[in-house]
Amino acid sequence: MTRLNVLLLVALIFSSIYLVRVSHESRRLFAELDRARNEERLLDNEFERLKSDRQSQATPLRVEKTARDKLAMRTATPAVTQYISRAAPASAAAGSDRP
Repeated sequence: MTRLNVLLLVALIFSSIYLVRVSHESRRLFAELDRARNEERLLDNEFERLKSDRQSQATPLRVEKTARDKLAMRTATPAVTQYISRAAPASAAAGSDRP
């Protein structure tokens, strides 16, 4: 009978140690999951902010203003337009001399 009691006591001690270990691991994983969810929320907020910044930067008026100010570009007018005439390629000219 005492052997059975000792065996049951040892089993009880091992199972209680295992229970404490599993419980601790569960709490650690839950805390890690909570941190990951908080980081996801922060990243989603930053993504939405960047998306709205991109939309505001891409408006036609802003693009035109940036082109004028930073790139020193100007609107094309007939006064500044240069027209280039296309010369016939040498192979086409050589082929027209043949009968």
